[in-house]
Amino acid sequence: MATVELRFSALPEHVRTARLVAAAVARRAGVDEAVLDEVRLAVGEACSRAVGLHQSAGITDPVRVALIEEEKQFSIEVGDEAPRSAPGDRAPGGAADADMDAEEDEMGLAVISGLVDDVEVTAGEHGGLIRMTWPTTPQGVALA
Repeated sequence: MATVELRFSALPEHVRTARLVAAAVARRAGVDEAVLDEVRLAVGEACSRAVGLHQSAGITDPVRVALIEEEKQFSIEVGDEAPRSAPGDRAPGGAADADMDAEEDEMGLAVISGLVDDVEVTAGEHGGLIRMTWPTTPQGVALA
């Protein structure tokens, strides 16, 4: 199992770099060329979401991206350090800000779910993780 790890400051300008690295590693891992645009878009959305969560919570820790090549699949994990509160708790900005943040978060997750068939989202008091997985074709094997 080969893994590439990327960490970047929670700034929007670094999202593009994460997208490019993810697409290059996915291509090398054997992800179908027809799916690479979806990989780029999904990683961009997940990284943008993590950057937004870090910025809104004032977190200075970097966003984490792991690109994992396994035998028959390729996975990308995008992790953030933004704590999620229990249902009913409100963000410091007030109810309106919390509702708008939740709506944007749900929209981002809906976009990712529309792009990736195999996606897992976990979140807790120590941050969240989005794991996206695509099948790979063994190198040197052409599909008929």
